[in-house]
Amino acid sequence: MAQKKDYLKEVIKHIDIKQHNVVPLVEAMESMAFSARDLNRAAKIYEKMLTDKDCTVILTLAGSLFSAGLKKVVHDLIANNMVDVIVSTGAIMVDQDFFEALGFKHYIGSPYVDDNELRELHIDRIYDTFIDEDELRICDDTTAKIFDSLEPRPYSSRELLWHFGKYLEENGGPKVDDSVIYAAYKNNVPIFVPAFSDCSAGFGIVMHQHNNPENHVSFDSGKDFYELTQIKLKSKETGIFMIGGGVPKNFTQDIVVAADILQEDAPMHKYAIQITVADVRDGALSSSTLKEASSWGKVETTYEQMVYSEATLAMPLIAGYAYHKGVWKNREKKELQKLFLKENVSIK
Repeated sequence: MAQKKDYLKEVIKHIDIKQHNVVPLVEAMESMAFSARDLNRAAKIYEKMLTDKDCTVILTLAGSLFSAGLKKVVHDLIANNMVDVIVSTGAIMVDQDFFEALGFKHYIGSPYVDDNELRELHIDRIYDTFIDEDELRICDDTTAKIFDSLEPRPYSSRELLWHFGKYLEENGGPKVDDSVIYAAYKNNVPIFVPAFSDCSAGFGIVMHQHNNPENHVSFDSGKDFYELTQIKLKSKETGIFMIGGGVPKNFTQDIVVAADILQEDAPMHKYAIQITVADVRDGALSSSTLKEASSWGKVETTYEQMVYSEATLAMPLIAGYAYHKGVWKNREKKELQKLFLKENVSIK
């Protein structure tokens, strides 16, 4: 029988959009057809979001993105003031980003393996990527340790992920340099994970609450929704850059309705792009088009674009295009985390 080291050999490397000027390639796609032209238009809409001084840019993340090599893309969007808010699944932020910030890695694998053997070796598989289950358990334990250190009360996921960033600052080393959670902490970019139990933090909260049955930390998803709605209300315009669908997509689109309930005539998201491989015909949330979202009063149809592509192909092209066009260099930082840290900040 093979050993664990026989599988966990080649590390997944995160693509660096700074090293690849894709502007000529993406601009050439304007004169093509099908998904190429869609991608070109999406890249230009993202550039418009960054050019619009009134626009708050919200990035939503779903799917196994960071394990696949996209972590540095999101890190660089934060570091270069190309995103103001992130709404994500828990797996991406905790099981993948925080996990790597603790010093662990994802490995190049294959879908054509004996999964029963992987299970015996404590190796988890995400399609063609491998993860060490024993290291994930350390990640679980670390989240429980963070919860144990906090004042017992309900928290939004944004609050808790700020504490995750603080933990990395106090306990990390060079391995945190490309962490998205840590970059967001340093740049005051709030991260929301509305389904926070559905990840390594969920195992951590189970341990924490089991050991502290009377007085413990808990997750307040209603507070998440209210806080993100507050950002919508305080922003003149909003643009959403959506990778995949799921809860982050719907949660972010729904803040328009929530804002409208609190303040009549709240504006819809002015800009919206989505990268997805989901099939629209089954009526599912992840595949629903942005034009469909307009019928719900969530997204305007002037600057919206669906890109039917797998994220590892399309995201580096769209993000890389905007990075190398350089419009972010003149963009004023919003630092929206400060809204919730009781510090004075104005949303431009």
